[in-house]
Amino acid sequence: MSTKRTRETPAPVKAYLIAYNVLSTIGWGYVLAHLLVHLFNLDGKSDTYHLSTKSASAAFARFLSKIPFLNISPQSLEAHIPAFLLPLYKRAQTVYPRVGTETAFVQSFAILEVLHVALGWVRSPLPTTVAQVASRLFLVWGITEQFVETRSHPLYATMVLAWSLVEVIRYSFYAFNLAGSNPYILLWLRYTAFYILYPLGASSEASLIYASLPSSSPVPGWKSWLQGMWKPTDYVRAALFVIWWPGLYVMYTYMIAQRRKVLGGQGRKLKSN
Repeated sequence: MSTKRTRETPAPVKAYLIAYNVLSTIGWGYVLAHLLVHLFNLDGKSDTYHLSTKSASAAFARFLSKIPFLNISPQSLEAHIPAFLLPLYKRAQTVYPRVGTETAFVQSFAILEVLHVALGWVRSPLPTTVAQVASRLFLVWGITEQFVETRSHPLYATMVLAWSLVEVIRYSFYAFNLAGSNPYILLWLRYTAFYILYPLGASSEASLIYASLPSSSPVPGWKSWLQGMWKPTDYVRAALFVIWWPGLYVMYTYMIAQRRKVLGGQGRKLKSN
């Protein structure tokens, strides 16, 4: 979503947008803080959270096994993880009880951004804003809410980590911009952090979608009959999983181009995508 405003934004609207961005920064900051506390067991309580009985580890290993030169089974997955990362991996599987509700709550408020664009308070393409908000809401309410096993997926943690870092930067950047202050560090982070955070978030999202798919073959056959035929909604999610990757490439290259416009040769001139 862009922060470009009309030249004369009414004072009440401006005050509302500043408040919205400040509160959104606080909300995502809360999620980020609790996520890090859990992953690194900073409060000593992380190990009291237990893995869901419906674990996504099998789906995660099934996904990895499709990558050439990898031969990872659900049983041997943890054996491939370095010992020093194993506690972090296990805590990543129990992140949802800590931040799942808060993430859904904070993310759901982003639907207001569609309203902001529709009302002309924020200058940004409406279809792009709708697509961005809808994809997040789909992951929150259409995947993790509907498929219990995805909540224990280790990449749920990386998805929330990427989301929260991106949004803390983005919303604080917008709030300062609306207030007439443009800290260069926020500008630089806004157009640089995506190099790591966008692929991390998008690939984690795709992996969660994959984890929600049936383990049987999508092509009807004896195995599908034994394990349960795919439903039409399964094929929809499978299609989304496929298109997620080219979508990542398109958005990634677009953001690189935007960064060049803003930071490459433009100095500190403030622009937005």
